[in-house]
Amino acid sequence: MSHHYPGPDYAFPHGDARLNFTDLYAFPKPGDGSKSILIMNVHPSFGFNPEGRTTTEPFATTALYEWMIDTDGDNVAEVAYSVHFAASGADQTATLRRVNGKRSERTGDDGNVILEKAPVSMGRESKVTNAGDYRLFAGWRSDPFFFDPLGALNNLQFTGKDFFLDKNICSIVLEVPNSELGSTNLNLWARTVDGASGSWVQADRGARSSQEPFLAGDEKVAYLSGEPANDVRFVAVFAHALEHTGGYTPEEATRAAATLLPDVLPYQPSRAASYPSNGRMLTDDAGAHFITVLSNGKATGDGLQPHTDLLADFPYVGPPHNM
Repeated sequence: MSHHYPGPDYAFPHGDARLNFTDLYAFPKPGDGSKSILIMNVHPSFGFNPEGRTTTEPFATTALYEWMIDTDGDNVAEVAYSVHFAASGADQTATLRRVNGKRSERTGDDGNVILEKAPVSMGRESKVTNAGDYRLFAGWRSDPFFFDPLGALNNLQFTGKDFFLDKNICSIVLEVPNSELGSTNLNLWARTVDGASGSWVQADRGARSSQEPFLAGDEKVAYLSGEPANDVRFVAVFAHALEHTGGYTPEEATRAAATLLPDVLPYQPSRAASYPSNGRMLTDDAGAHFITVLSNGKATGDGLQPHTDLLADFPYVGPPHNM
């Protein structure tokens, strides 16, 4: 179910809903091929473990939210865009930095500041901050992910009910010049970094939809805290799960698992976006791709359609429900 609830027993990473990365989208800006739109969704408004609504505070002020960009195909980030939030009375503000260099460690104030004190949208109003050729939005939105997770968990017996249709999510939306991305052939992923303990620790990460159901226990912990460059270690774990869920032979399962790893999203800004081969649009049916691989083609999706509240303009993700 996307990367919603990736923690143990469908809980949140580090027990904090605000650290839960759910979905990554990347597509050329409509009407302007010289720029790209990067969207990182985090913090589902509803949890399974514990069940119920999560906090109304959108982002953790002791965390970093980052787009990681590999520009040379080694699955190590050469560029990162890092967002740090601060409290401002009852509201929050965001600082966006660009970080260069092949490293994943952070101090919280690394990189060059692109914009700061950008207001976070706590309700339906879209508060957008411009800085040169960059634009940033951060705040509550309608969750664009469409999927029937209860049907998926019930032996792929789909109900036709979209669990996420009335749910909210916290979106961070960045409009960035393609010239700043560092290459015309990219691998992308997103991550959250938890600094609540006094040191920065990666809490969650991902790019492709619905990777974490293949993992459990220590392997899931290692995966969420790991790097795409080391994802080959999880091929055997993914393959074992695919043998049981899809009826693959061991050889077929290994080949299928290798198509899911490393967990990066290929993106060429000069091409139209289409998941999973090149970026991801808000309307792409990532759940159908996951179900097809999981079932070895016995099922090809849950029959659901993209949400109708998406916007034609920035920030593209629809306004939140009941706010």
